[in-house]
Amino acid sequence: MYILAGLCLALLITSPASAQVAPTEAELRAYGGLHAAAVRGDVVDIEKRVAAGENKEVTDARGRTPLHVAVYQKRYDAARVLIRLGADPNKLEIDRYDIVTIAAVANDVPMLKIALEGGGNPAAVTSRYDGTALIAAAHLGHADVVRMLIAAGAPLDHVNNLKWTALIESIVLGDGGNNHTETLRALVGAGASVNIADGQGSTPLDLARSRGYREMVGILEKSGAK
Repeated sequence: MYILAGLCLALLITSPASAQVAPTEAELRAYGGLHAAAVRGDVVDIEKRVAAGENKEVTDARGRTPLHVAVYQKRYDAARVLIRLGADPNKLEIDRYDIVTIAAVANDVPMLKIALEGGGNPAAVTSRYDGTALIAAAHLGHADVVRMLIAAGAPLDHVNNLKWTALIESIVLGDGGNNHTETLRALVGAGASVNIADGQGSTPLDLARSRGYREMVGILEKSGAK
């Protein structure tokens, strides 16, 4: 019964990719000022506007700053210069996403590196699920991002408001394939707890067995999961 309840809950969870709302084409066309410069990746214009006193933290209707927009649009140089000029790398937009989590969900390793080196907090609690960038990346099976966040000191055993850790999400919201299996392997190798149960009392080993994820089961068993 507990396993079935967990499966039903998993079907209701919105992907962090769809929970995030990137600027629409209409919004991108309508932007002015620093937002527009961020969309274009225009470093010279960004520097001129900030020097003239334009607000680096100005927000659009969804609380997105020019830095958020640069990250969504994969404008690496624009993100670098905004951070260098003092834009807050830990500011949350309306759905409570920071640039670390936005980059993690996008599987954008270069941008994640910029965000972390620029002062982004890998331990920040973000999203409507009170999660972390690590949980979001584990959900999606972004193994390289997971490794980078682990190296940056992301909390391994944070439990979100669904009562799931990153390790649990790699199982219940994954497909048992290589990406999610490597994500789980990275988490286990870094010392994530293999015995924290979900809200229904199911352990990661229970969850992997119930789905027939044999390689995940083997990894968990070798690490002492019960």
